[in-house]
Amino acid sequence: MYKPKDFAEMLGVSVKTLQRWDNEGKLIAKRNPKNRRYYTHKQYVDYVGESNKGKVIIYARVSSAGQKDDLANQVEFLKQYANSKGIIVDDIFTDIGSGLNYNRKKWNKILQDAMLGNISIVIVAHKDRFIRFGYDWFQKFLESNGVKIIVVKNEKLSPQEELVQDLISIIHVFSCRIYGLRKYKKKIKEDDEVAQGLQNGNQSH
Repeated sequence: MYKPKDFAEMLGVSVKTLQRWDNEGKLIAKRNPKNRRYYTHKQYVDYVGESNKGKVIIYARVSSAGQKDDLANQVEFLKQYANSKGIIVDDIFTDIGSGLNYNRKKWNKILQDAMLGNISIVIVAHKDRFIRFGYDWFQKFLESNGVKIIVVKNEKLSPQEELVQDLISIIHVFSCRIYGLRKYKKKIKEDDEVAQGLQNGNQSH
C-alpha cells in the first residue's frame, strides 16, 4: 500500500492532482477503516502500464574488482547479442560481487523496478551472472511482474573458478556456524558443571 504522498511522487504528480482524479473517478483511491486514502501496487501498474512498456536492461556481473576486463567483455557480448536480435537496449546494469550476495545494488534495483513495472526485458550472459542459486524462483518472480529474462547461455562468461570460490564461501560460513555451535555447547556444559559444583558446595554446608 502507498500513501497519497508516496504514490504522487511515483506518478510524478501532486497530491492535489490525485485528489482531483479521485473526485473525477479517473484514479479512485482506496480507503482504510479510518477513511484515509491509500493506493495499491496494482493501481500503479495498471495506470502506468499503457504509457510505460518497460525498459530493456542488460545485466552483467563479476565477483571481484580484478575482473573488470571480464565485466567489460560481458557487457560488449550482450550488446552485440541484443543488436543481432534487433533488441534496443535502454540501460546497462553492472555489479561487482558474489552471486551469493543478495545486497548487490543494481541487482536489487532490477527487482524493485520490476515490481514497479519499469522493466520489460533483462538480458544476462548466464544464469549464474544473475544469481548463483535459486535462479528459477527469481525467474518466476520477474515473470509474475511482466518481465522476461533472456539467458544467452555463454559458458565462457561463467568462470568455473567463481563457482569454486562461492562453494568455498558456503563451506566457510557453515564451518564457522558449526564451530560456534560447538563452542556454545561447550560453554553451556562448563556453566552447568560450575552450577552443579556450587550446588553441591552449598549442600555440603
